[in-house]
Amino acid sequence: MATQWGTVTEPPLPSTLCATLGATLTPVGGSLDGSDGSASGSQPDTARIQQAITACPAGQAVKLVAGASGESGFLSGPLSLKSGVQLWIDAGVTLFASRNPADFDNGPGTCGTATSSDPNACNPFILASGTANSGIVGAGAIDGRGGSLLTSGPNAGKRSWWDVAYQSKSGLNQQNPRLIQVNKGSNFTLHGITILNSPNFHVVTSGVSGVIAWGIKILSPSSVYTKSGYACASGTTPDVLTPATCFTPDTVKNTDGFDPGTSSKVLLAYSYISTGDDDVAVKAGGSPSSTQLTFAHNHFYYGHGMSIGSETDAGLNDLVVTDLSIDGNDSPNGNGLRIKSDSSRGGNVQNVSYSQVCLRNLRRPLVFDPFYSSATGTLYPNFNAIKLSGVHSLGSAKYGGGLISFAGYALHGQNNPLTITLDNVVFDGKQPTFDAGHNGGPSTLPANTHFTLGPGAVSFASAISPSTSSDVTVTGSPGTSTAVDCSNAFVPLSSVLANSPI
Repeated sequence: MATQWGTVTEPPLPSTLCATLGATLTPVGGSLDGSDGSASGSQPDTARIQQAITACPAGQAVKLVAGASGESGFLSGPLSLKSGVQLWIDAGVTLFASRNPADFDNGPGTCGTATSSDPNACNPFILASGTANSGIVGAGAIDGRGGSLLTSGPNAGKRSWWDVAYQSKSGLNQQNPRLIQVNKGSNFTLHGITILNSPNFHVVTSGVSGVIAWGIKILSPSSVYTKSGYACASGTTPDVLTPATCFTPDTVKNTDGFDPGTSSKVLLAYSYISTGDDDVAVKAGGSPSSTQLTFAHNHFYYGHGMSIGSETDAGLNDLVVTDLSIDGNDSPNGNGLRIKSDSSRGGNVQNVSYSQVCLRNLRRPLVFDPFYSSATGTLYPNFNAIKLSGVHSLGSAKYGGGLISFAGYALHGQNNPLTITLDNVVFDGKQPTFDAGHNGGPSTLPANTHFTLGPGAVSFASAISPSTSSDVTVTGSPGTSTAVDCSNAFVPLSSVLANSPI
């Protein structure tokens, strides 16, 4: 596959094993809740998996396989990966995370609770820190068990990780672990693996050069914690006071799928993501900048879409999205293509291109928003050289053409117009309407936006009018073009992931 930094091919599975570990636990209905009701038995497999990884020579892999009698479950607390070593989870095998907050707590004693402050109290389930050439591969699964009741602390037997997360709606901060965290280092690989039910973000990279995620599947919540089609009965989903017995993507908070931050040479390809938050959120907070990222041949479902931000203060440059389908299933929180930031965390986002994109059943198909929150500061967003070339929205039975947002940042003496090209951007049926402004930004959209239209069709071009007062300019002229063919773009998630509710 061609990328900005060269040709990337599908990663091979490891050729040499240093250890093969057999499972000893048998999940029931995809759950291990029957195996660890007591906090004292929360991580029976941690030591042997970690010891095997630590002892493994570079260039080899630790493989998790089914047990002699068909057992398929491993249950572990936090694990650390090692340079040059791959963790291989075999088909039919699942590595389950502990649901005991004490196993993850990094000092404050508040992991598994919602707090008024934000001390980041939990270690991640799997950490790769400063590694080179490490990764997680195989056709098996990692399950964070976000909907299982916790077994220690003040929420023991009362709340799950996701119930704790839902308390953020009352202004508190969830103290939940991320599932896979990669800090610094180089050449990290995810290949074929299924990643489920994270208590918090599923995959995060920070300061990594060289990331390949190929053929992965990310899902929250899986069928273990919900009903088919997410048809949860009234009163069974979370509120800030009552634990849930059924979850939907709209009630599992902060479960981002794939979040590369301040990373370069990042490829996500041939993957499937359905979550309760951003399917992808490319972040650029702190340093270094994020650059050379390619997202190709992917399918997204529930979630907040293909996002950039909200942290962009380090700068982001050279991002390519091609051959993407997003079916938002008419979620009230569904987004398509989105760049989001605000003046507390903004920076330059430039040279971003989207092509061969198919959208449907989305409330907000296109969002370019430098007023993402009401937080303010002096880190001003600046979105420029954004190009949509070949985007086709099939509309929504519930939301019609949906809401679209185009805004630049022009406040506090700044003048950072959004510069964006729309070429062959076609909405079927009812056309989209412009969303209202918010969080101190302009009330009427589009605003502070410099459009270049064409040469292909732009179906809602007639709704874009130049305005001196709003700093909306239009150059170019849309013509006629054939919309991107979406006839085979949308793949049912259940056809590639058996425990998908959709």
